[in-house]
Amino acid sequence: MNNIYLKFSSVSFSYNSSVEQLFTDISFHLSNGWTGFVGANGTGKTTLLKLATGYLTPEKGNIEFPENSIYCMQRTDDPPNMMTEFFRARERCANILKEQLKIKDDWQNRWQTLSHGERKRVQLAAALWQEPELLAVDEPTNHLDSYARKLTAEALSEYKGIGLLVSHDRELLDRLCKACVFAKPPAVSVRPGGVTEAAAAIKQEQQAVQKQYVIQKKAVKKLRREAVRRGQEAEQADKKRSKKHIAPKDKDAKGKIDHAILTGKDGKAGKLYKQLQTRVDRMQVDFEKITIEKKRTLGIWLSGSVTKRDQIINLPAGTVAMGKEKKLIFPDLNIRPADRIAVTGPNGSGKSTLIKYMLEHLNIESDRITYVPQEIDVQEARQILKKAVSLSGEKLGHLMNIVSRLNSVPERLLSTAEPSPGETRKLLLALGMTRDPNIIIMDEPTNHMDLTSIECLESALCDCPCALVLVSHDAYFLSKLTSLNWDLILQDDGNTFKLEYR
Repeated sequence: MNNIYLKFSSVSFSYNSSVEQLFTDISFHLSNGWTGFVGANGTGKTTLLKLATGYLTPEKGNIEFPENSIYCMQRTDDPPNMMTEFFRARERCANILKEQLKIKDDWQNRWQTLSHGERKRVQLAAALWQEPELLAVDEPTNHLDSYARKLTAEALSEYKGIGLLVSHDRELLDRLCKACVFAKPPAVSVRPGGVTEAAAAIKQEQQAVQKQYVIQKKAVKKLRREAVRRGQEAEQADKKRSKKHIAPKDKDAKGKIDHAILTGKDGKAGKLYKQLQTRVDRMQVDFEKITIEKKRTLGIWLSGSVTKRDQIINLPAGTVAMGKEKKLIFPDLNIRPADRIAVTGPNGSGKSTLIKYMLEHLNIESDRITYVPQEIDVQEARQILKKAVSLSGEKLGHLMNIVSRLNSVPERLLSTAEPSPGETRKLLLALGMTRDPNIIIMDEPTNHMDLTSIECLESALCDCPCALVLVSHDAYFLSKLTSLNWDLILQDDGNTFKLEYR
């Protein structure tokens, strides 16, 4: 893998549903090692990975990439290519990957009952086993608990080809990446180092540009004032050389004016003014070339209401089946109107199963429930967008205001046919918030979301008055928002998980 590379040359791309180009005339060159692709939701990170692996074709320009390239998509709806062959393989490489990512042989026969975290590990293992020259991985740590994240990071760190990594996991980006591509349509910029180092460099550049902008603005303003003063002087000089105010027989006064015109003394003020005006015009052109990044207003208060019922859910102890052998047992379940609950446990412990079971037994009206599932398939995502677009002007405006304050660009979102997973989650949450919910239930709310969006979501949920149930592996996020913990613990038989209050 010594002489392989990925090269974008003057590439432009847009989707058929979009009014404007997503990327325009972008160029960059990447070689062996991991490169992070960073940017807000909907800025085209996934698009870049698909272009880099031949899943999409550019409208203009050229992309050179190795023939043996694999793209690991964000979604885990379907089994990955070559999964059966990987499970059947008995050579050393396959065995190492199975051990490294803790993959069990029976997983190949029960894809539908695997958690999304387990599916993600299979997806990555099957791709690494094929030893591609270019491996593009889209959000590899979504759905993974801390233990699985560590296993995944170690497996990816041993890959020696061209690695392309889309992730909002700062720790992973810093550990693996030698460079980062920042997507900000219609352009991209490449910076050396992990995301922390690269983002710091960009911030420093932006601060320098801001400083230059302020200095240049003051200079233009000062020069304009001087130009106005000199313009007034030139105007006075014009009046002095005018003969209109001189009596027809005053030949001496007329002679002095003629002498001034002949020697050029009368035009000095005018020439100085014109020279200065030219300098002002040039400086204005230079000033307008300085591009300052516009800052959008972020953060929003999410409305919700506290139900008058004593209990949102009141279930006696019971058992929920999780496939043929596995099961989840739980004690009496109670949720009060203002409870804020964290549901935690390792991958495959039944967290999503518990949430779906609870949804069937809530004591409130369905339109007062806002539920954002762990994964939303492509068809559902399109339907959610279609529902949003069909809203009346005022309601759509309110919806897009919520989306905008969660760090997405409404215009770009409305012009796409298929929203990104992060944008879909924001849309679904925003649609739910327009109904003034009594309870918000989110399964892995930080999955697919960029860092700024997570901070905005955290701030919004913090002050929301209704009940809150969050399933997440993000301990920091949960610590900010919840006060009760339902922890799913594996029992000694290896097939039973038990919910315990913490």
